Amino acid sequence: MEDLKSKLLDKSKEAFALAIEIYNKPTIKYRVEGFAMFICNAWELMLKAHMLSKFGEKSIYYKDHPERTLSLESCIKNVFTNSKDPLRLNLEKIIELRNTSTHFITEEYEMVYIPLFQACIFNYNEKMMSFHQIDMTSIIPQNFLTLSVSMKALTESEIIAKYPEEIAQKVLCLKDGVDDLSVHNNDRFSIRIDHYHYLTKNKDKATSFVGITKDANANVKIMKELKDPNNTHNYTAKSCIEKIQQRIIKENIPLRYNREPARFTSFHFNNFCKYFGLKTNEKFCYIHKQFTQPQYSYSQQLIDFIIEEIQKDPECILDNIKKS
Repeated sequence: MEDLKSKLLDKSKEAFALAIEIYNKPTIKYRVEGFAMFICNAWELMLKAHMLSKFGEKSIYYKDHPERTLSLESCIKNVFTNSKDPLRLNLEKIIELRNTSTHFITEEYEMVYIPLFQACIFNYNEKMMSFHQIDMTSIIPQNFLTLSVSMKALTESEIIAKYPEEIAQKVLCLKDGVDDLSVHNNDRFSIRIDHYHYLTKNKDKATSFVGITKDANANVKIMKELKDPNNTHNYTAKSCIEKIQQRIIKENIPLRYNREPARFTSFHFNNFCKYFGLKTNEKFCYIHKQFTQPQYSYSQQLIDFIIEEIQKDPECILDNIKKS
């Protein structure tokens, strides 16, 4: 059984690498559909290896057809039993693309699916680590796990003008469906692609130039910056702790408390917040004051900050903060 598991994981890693290589090659026009097929294959093989270890050899075969192994859809349902899990929803959407791409193909698929593809890559890397203790960044460099993205925006008017009504409506309905799911799920379902513009007085750092005046029609005006805390501070305390725990495991940080190997918990999280005043720092924490009792949400910067502080002294920092 271990030999079979090893072969499944080897093929899964190869399928994963092929998915990324196909997508990031600029000369391949079939890259969206090709990525979907290979990433689905990578997930199916990886999940079957996990099921072998957890449920036994018979678990990867159909009970009424013992000569046939389960489909990816069946594996997902057996491993990720919560039908509302963003990771599961992400995979199910990509499976839809794999199943229909041979019949319905448009170039605009890329901008619909790229946020899902990027999340799928990170999810795969996370599950390879948690299920099989395999870090894909040791096989494929971290920078190659980021997909190259077309910068062309997906506009309704262009699609309607370019395609017959039936095809245009299908693409637009697909986009609306994915956008709606993205709003109601976290980064395990999709990775948002945002573009930000910043003002600088250093021309060497600028990529474009603007004029600033109150009277001009074509020039720009300075406005106060508005930020949506749902985008900038989208972690609960629980999800922060989970992310920190994952980073500690992934980076092999020898965390200790009372001289014993320790797991980062809510107790330590609260101590960090009090010691460094993290809840009073707008960069790290957003306070929702519309409720009877204030509620807090946190940013990615807070997670990075805590990890950086832990790395400075992993054996003593929890004890030192507690004493202080």
